[in-house]
Amino acid sequence: MYQTIVTLKKGEGRTLKSGGLWVYDNEIGSIKGDYENGDVVEIHDFDGYPMGCGYINMKSRIALRLLSRNKDAVIDEAFWEKRVRDAWEYRKRVVDVSSCRLIFGEADFLPGIVVDKFSDVLVVEALTLGIDRWKETIMGILKRVLAEDEIRIRGIYERSDAKVRLQEGMERVKGFIGEPFDTKVEILENGVRYMVDVEEGQKTGFFLDQKNNRAAIQRLCKDKRVLDCFTHTGSFALNAGIAGAESVLGVDSSRLAVEQAEENARLNHLEDKVRFRCADVFELLPELQAQGERFDVVILDPPAFAKSRNSVKNAVKGYREINLRGLRLVRDGGFFATCSCSHFMEQELFAKTIREAAAGARRRLRQVEFRTQGPDHPILWAAEESYYLKFYVFQVCEER
Repeated sequence: MYQTIVTLKKGEGRTLKSGGLWVYDNEIGSIKGDYENGDVVEIHDFDGYPMGCGYINMKSRIALRLLSRNKDAVIDEAFWEKRVRDAWEYRKRVVDVSSCRLIFGEADFLPGIVVDKFSDVLVVEALTLGIDRWKETIMGILKRVLAEDEIRIRGIYERSDAKVRLQEGMERVKGFIGEPFDTKVEILENGVRYMVDVEEGQKTGFFLDQKNNRAAIQRLCKDKRVLDCFTHTGSFALNAGIAGAESVLGVDSSRLAVEQAEENARLNHLEDKVRFRCADVFELLPELQAQGERFDVVILDPPAFAKSRNSVKNAVKGYREINLRGLRLVRDGGFFATCSCSHFMEQELFAKTIREAAAGARRRLRQVEFRTQGPDHPILWAAEESYYLKFYVFQVCEER
């Protein structure tokens, strides 16, 4: 059906064959027919067996992204509408959709695009050339589908400004799709109000993936002293505060993030008990230990130290060090929540790193629970890149 046929080398395409959606450039044996990067092509195994269709970009290391295992699938507006409706119906069943991730790329069989809903605003991130061509069509469909459930979207903002677009041979872009609007949006999550800045905030403006994990720490914080490290705009700290913590200190190195966190504290009338400090967490924790500070609950939510497979070794050192320093500040019998948001930091390696940190801090860990990202960020088995967030809660006991 398609004019261009991409044939894999013998023995290649293992990710695709095991259920994934990616083909790397070094797995391709031949390309027959004319094409432009971003076009939809037919994909064959080395022996001519049809494997489906997807879009191509030979400027990217991920040269093919599968759209359908049916080689005759017609990639038109009806195709995108079916995928969008499936994503929306799934979320209506598994999460509170007042603010959530509506589309999560490959995990929703829509490779290369992420859409977050913050109240009545949508934020889209298009990361690949093939999907970039269709983003406005997809957003139009999404608005129409939501309207059927009486959800009116007042504006769409694009945050396609991630560095990964450069690897696709694309420019980083951000701005309004359609009419301009106020880009500061108030949302309510777990009883906490936040002002989300979709224009200037990190990624799409707010990290929705930790919603259930933030709720999980609430029950640990009543009448307790809490330390929230890498607080960003204050989300874990504010969940502790709303749960009745005696006092909360949130720390982040970004002055803008701290200012936004303070604004969020005022929004929730928590400014008297939830305080924020702009500081380097790695430097501050030893200072707090030297001052004799101890906390009932310590939370670590660092940025992704491992942003590529090559950076994992150094990332392990960073995770080990920050967990060791955090554990030393937990009172005997207190609680410790720690996480990694890096796909490349696999669960087993992360657990090993925490174990080593606990040994270095001379602390025993009693696991309360292990969690991952929220169900609006679904983990598609065989698409390993969709599983990234690992979140542990422990009780901390001193050596006896």
